[in-house]
Amino acid sequence: MLSRRDFLKSMLAVTAGLTLSTAMTGDLGNKALQASELPRRPLGDTGHDVSLFSLGGEATVERGDRREEAVEIINRALDEGVNYIDTSPTYGDGASEENIGRVMASRREEAFLASKTHERGYDGTMRLIEGSLERLQTDYLDLYQLHTIRTEEDLRQIFADDGAIHALEELRDEGVIENVGITGHYDPDVLLQGIEEYDFDTILLSLNAADVHSHPFQEELLQEAVEQELGIVAMKVMARGRLLGGEGLESAQQALDYVWSFPVSTAIVGISDISQLEENIALAREFSSLTAEEMEEIEERTAAVEEEGNFFKFSW
Repeated sequence: MLSRRDFLKSMLAVTAGLTLSTAMTGDLGNKALQASELPRRPLGDTGHDVSLFSLGGEATVERGDRREEAVEIINRALDEGVNYIDTSPTYGDGASEENIGRVMASRREEAFLASKTHERGYDGTMRLIEGSLERLQTDYLDLYQLHTIRTEEDLRQIFADDGAIHALEELRDEGVIENVGITGHYDPDVLLQGIEEYDFDTILLSLNAADVHSHPFQEELLQEAVEQELGIVAMKVMARGRLLGGEGLESAQQALDYVWSFPVSTAIVGISDISQLEENIALAREFSSLTAEEMEEIEERTAAVEEEGNFFKFSW
């Protein structure tokens, strides 16, 4: 069995092999130049490259009472080279998709757009995607994901004869969606079972420096996702800010650099305001992979914080 340090070194070796590219679209003005500086990584074997930092559909983006701010954040993200946007009909009770749709109406081709179904059955998923497409003002999704898979019963339902997976397959055959994904931040063993049972294109999983202490999403689940060449999307990278300050990490840079040092395709973060967006984009542009020793030091800094709660605190 690999030691923790050997595991980290093995992951860093995979990360080093990822081809980092840059977006070179538009003319050679300042906007195109800035966008070109945002690194991209392959989204598994989907054929798409995605920005190292990506926009999550929660925080201000899901606020129906802050539409102008949400639209400004989405537009600025695209201007700066962010090309992966993740959302769900559950975020803000549809407001997240509506706000994103206001931008997609004129900028759809600039974004790799991902949404989700929280329905476990075929019929419910087919109804749900109709509303998502309408709110997002598009007729297709680059990625449609099974949302928050928690239990073996969830897996049983989605893989049943009348399960959601068959809706996703039909939608893919019809060209309504291009890729199929699975997501979760409760039990890595259930997600592991899911990707072993079905040939998904992507996985959206919790990944941060704290949950390694109790119920990690890393050593088995992440390793299997890498071996399957899945597009790996990290979330909960700062545990909703709980890892920062006090006995925890000193900065968002530590949290993000830790996650980006793993062979993930991208990390999605919910954004509160433009300044936070610009900070995260700047960190992505400046990113340099940590060493295994530096990653272990960051994990040690979260140990004292982890003792205050269980791993759910950090996977949320």
